[in-house]
Amino acid sequence: MDIKTVGIVGAGQMGNGIAHVMSLAGYNVLLNDVSEETLKSAIDTIDRNLERQVSREKITADEKAAAMARIKTTGALPELGQSDLVIEAATERETVKQAIFEDLLPHLKSNTILTSNTSSISITRLASRTDRPEKFMGFHFMNPVPVMQLVELIRGIATDGETFDACKAVVDKLGKTAATAEDFPAFIVNRILMPMINEAVYTLYEGVGSVSSIDSSLKLGANHPMGPLELADFIGLDTCLAIMNVLHDGLADTKYRPCPLLTKYVEAGWLGRKTQRGFYDYRGDTPVPTR
Repeated sequence: MDIKTVGIVGAGQMGNGIAHVMSLAGYNVLLNDVSEETLKSAIDTIDRNLERQVSREKITADEKAAAMARIKTTGALPELGQSDLVIEAATERETVKQAIFEDLLPHLKSNTILTSNTSSISITRLASRTDRPEKFMGFHFMNPVPVMQLVELIRGIATDGETFDACKAVVDKLGKTAATAEDFPAFIVNRILMPMINEAVYTLYEGVGSVSSIDSSLKLGANHPMGPLELADFIGLDTCLAIMNVLHDGLADTKYRPCPLLTKYVEAGWLGRKTQRGFYDYRGDTPVPTR
């Protein structure tokens, strides 16, 4: 299948990044969100990030202008139905994702491929609630999308070869690398990454080290570019907790039990960078550890 038009549901951090790379690769993009303000902010963010690429001579001014011209926005979800490929990039809650696909189904072309950018939820289960499980896949980008080179492609139990090949061709056209993951909780990256972050929170919770000592230890002792608590703030503590709950529920192993301190931060609404407070306080000029 030759994919030319891409519909993206959700214009937040992941959605606007996906729109950015898709438009730059030559796809016509229709970006949807329930919030007009979020759509406007997404276009501003894409414009700013493309301009940064121009200033660094990664792309030309003409390529930026062409990419921006390929992106349209809409608050009406049914308008995405005529896309060749739909990528759902809404919040990491299964009920929300299911409702989006149910609302989309009556408006889809017969050959439209449905995908989800979920970082942990069962692709097979999401696909089973649609009329085309064979044309449904996991299409998991890493954050920030314009920078990160990996895309996890996850087949559900019913996904056919043609659908996988079409999605793999899109990843190739983006200039990114595809990793094929089986449809088990959290796939590859988050199956490994999130327990490490959760263990870092346990290390803080148990008083083994402070926020700064834990992050410094992993940066300087394991050569990580970002400490695990700093990374958790960047990802969003609510997202980290949601993925740990998927792992714990899906694999029924106590080693995936979310740290009570992670739960407490989420209950407080301290979700990391996006709320200005998490394991660090971002309200000043320099991030300050909160513990």
